[in-house]
Amino acid sequence: MTRNFIPCLAAALLLGAPAAFAQKTYLHCGHLLDVRSGRLLAQQTVVVEKDRIVAVQAGYAAGGPQDKIVDLESRTVLPGLIDCHVHLESEFGKSSFSEQFTLNPADIAYRAQGYALTTLRAGFTTVRDCGGSGVNTALRKAVAQGLVPGPRIYSAGVALSATGGHMDGTDGLSDFMMEKLNPGPVAGVANGPDQCRQAVREQFKRGADLIKIASTGGVLDLSKNSSGPQYTEEEIRAVVETARDLGMRVACHAHGPEGIKRALRAGVSSIDHGSLLDDEGIALFKKSTAWYVPTLIAGKSVADSARKPGYFPAVVAIKAVSIGNQMQGTFGRAYKAGVRVAFGTDAGVFRHGQNAREFGYMTEAGMPALEAIRSATLNAAMLLDETANLGALEAGKLADVVALDGNPLQDITALMRPSFVMKAGVVYVTKRLWTESP
Repeated sequence: MTRNFIPCLAAALLLGAPAAFAQKTYLHCGHLLDVRSGRLLAQQTVVVEKDRIVAVQAGYAAGGPQDKIVDLESRTVLPGLIDCHVHLESEFGKSSFSEQFTLNPADIAYRAQGYALTTLRAGFTTVRDCGGSGVNTALRKAVAQGLVPGPRIYSAGVALSATGGHMDGTDGLSDFMMEKLNPGPVAGVANGPDQCRQAVREQFKRGADLIKIASTGGVLDLSKNSSGPQYTEEEIRAVVETARDLGMRVACHAHGPEGIKRALRAGVSSIDHGSLLDDEGIALFKKSTAWYVPTLIAGKSVADSARKPGYFPAVVAIKAVSIGNQMQGTFGRAYKAGVRVAFGTDAGVFRHGQNAREFGYMTEAGMPALEAIRSATLNAAMLLDETANLGALEAGKLADVVALDGNPLQDITALMRPSFVMKAGVVYVTKRLWTESP
């Protein structure tokens, strides 16, 4: 027997086939939420090998002596959550405006690493970072290479807008500073179709996964108008067509109705915020392939902060109250009308790690708990074009798994308290759940 075993082992190693000896992890799930069917399945086993799910079986299966069992028998298990709108480089506070002039890229990177880990520990195993300084793309690389822990990141790099638009960092500065800095397409400020094409190509060159544009003004900038359109349909179309040629999708920040409609007609992949979406915009949404990413928690957060004296500059406070208080109502109308929703929060506008509060605001507005969870799993995976890898607990998909001490279909706030988080087969949150297989 020994004579036969040693040559067989040597042959397996030479042929590059150590799979027969690889350790598997068996997750014993008290209840597993099948997000596709909507059923809560009792006593299921998710089998993980390396970074993938290799099987989902009824009952509590066990492997060989080299395998591990994770006891989740008192917990509800669901796919890792996906947030389609975060900003990992920052976390807004009273000093945020002045920090634009004091923080170096290294300072931003150290902070971003912490925010990324906080997000992962909150159960969000994948995020779409919708704009920063470019540190977001570097962070994506570092996480992918295993240098730092964090969620899987799809980075927009530097977001794009027109001169005076939401992404123009010189809004509200002195004439001297505006002229001195004078940002252009390389810095994400682009005017006219040709500059818009150049700006897309710049972000592609720097490694971005998607393009983010602002077709309207925004709340947390020093311009006066948060809802007026700031790009023509021709300019947006130039962005979309150039991005499509390069294999990239376009996320569009938009609050006001005209900017939303121009972006939908031009073919963007998502409208993020959509605060003042009107009936004509809803009809356009339903004819398009675009997703609505509502970010309700951001609206609630900025409206609350605006009521604190001195928290925001006066011009920002006015916009925060006006826009923030309308977002949840708009979302409720859009969902009930049949607009497709993908989960997103704008984390960074509020504290990272609080992303799951969004689920509560969604259900308050009339979305059933199951549909809210689907927005952060199946739907979000579709928006990212990653349905082969993400969005459900199924064989062949990446082993992104979250376990909760409660049933989120009955208590949506359970999503705020994950007791177990696995990303690509690696455990980042656990409460002494490991046991060895008998």
